[in-house]
Amino acid sequence: MHQPHQRKIQNTSVALTGLGFGASVIGNLYRVTPVDDATAAIDAAWDAGIRYFDTAPHYGLGLSERRLGAALKGRPRAEYVISSKVGRLLVPNEEPRGVDTEGFVVRDDLRRQWDFSRDGVLRSIEDTLQRTGLDRLDIVYLHDPDDHWRQAAEEAMPVLADLRDQGVIGAIGAGMNQSAMLARFLRETAADVVMLAGRYTLLDQSALDDVLPAARDLGKSVVAVGVFNSGLLSRDRPAEGMKYDYRDAPPALVARARAIAEVCAAHGISLPAAAIAFPYNHPSIINVTLGMRTPQQVGRNVELHDQHVPDGLWDDLSAQGLIRSDVLAEHGGGRDVRCL
Repeated sequence: MHQPHQRKIQNTSVALTGLGFGASVIGNLYRVTPVDDATAAIDAAWDAGIRYFDTAPHYGLGLSERRLGAALKGRPRAEYVISSKVGRLLVPNEEPRGVDTEGFVVRDDLRRQWDFSRDGVLRSIEDTLQRTGLDRLDIVYLHDPDDHWRQAAEEAMPVLADLRDQGVIGAIGAGMNQSAMLARFLRETAADVVMLAGRYTLLDQSALDDVLPAARDLGKSVVAVGVFNSGLLSRDRPAEGMKYDYRDAPPALVARARAIAEVCAAHGISLPAAAIAFPYNHPSIINVTLGMRTPQQVGRNVELHDQHVPDGLWDDLSAQGLIRSDVLAEHGGGRDVRCL
């Protein structure tokens, strides 16, 4: 197998393959994923050269972490990068109803408890290591600290920075569905990297107003997730009833996605392939991580990721007002990143 091309998180020793494996779905997000499918998906990702795997306690109340750890057991630890997250401790649920209420089809014997305190962060990492069976984590992100800025910035980030400086963790950061606070984490804390969900896509380039300039100015890195905006960009032909940011997509957005798809088709590229390629237009974005539930999904994602996207596509989308014109000002920083 070819040696995967990797890009380093700036100012750290952690390097990521261009495509990452998002393990939320193997925590039974929205529907049950049989353990054999989850394991086969991770094996297929490995065989395809993917070496970055992202999980979190939140995903299936620990199920994603357990499955990922079990599937990677026996693989050479130095050959892959794992990130997990802190901010939601898993604690016994005093009033279980039978099934989780936050989108995962799992028993709710545990519940999530927000905690960005020093002790909470340390306990969360310890619990994750126990669930995964790993001896260390490469990257730790603060998970959705939207309503917890002060504790996250003043307690959680300093303890993560201490662990990084001791060599216990390779890189630290935050992951969110908004870009403004991620910019604050880059500018005001010790964060090395942020996981940006859904805010630098073919349909939403708002990250150009805050987090991407911060990353560029400070020499920090960005991992892009949610590049399909919950589904609207995941098929060649966007249709009514598809999701955008976890809700039914408004008709105007469906129409815009269709217009983008038509320009893509004129360039001989599919909409999802363009959606995966788009974030690499910014030089600070070093990786795109996609959810993968089965070996078939892994194969499709790798194939889409590896498709050559002509530069003229972005010019045409910009000329037609379908993407922001300032996308092209950043263009050209990361074309080589796309190889696995």
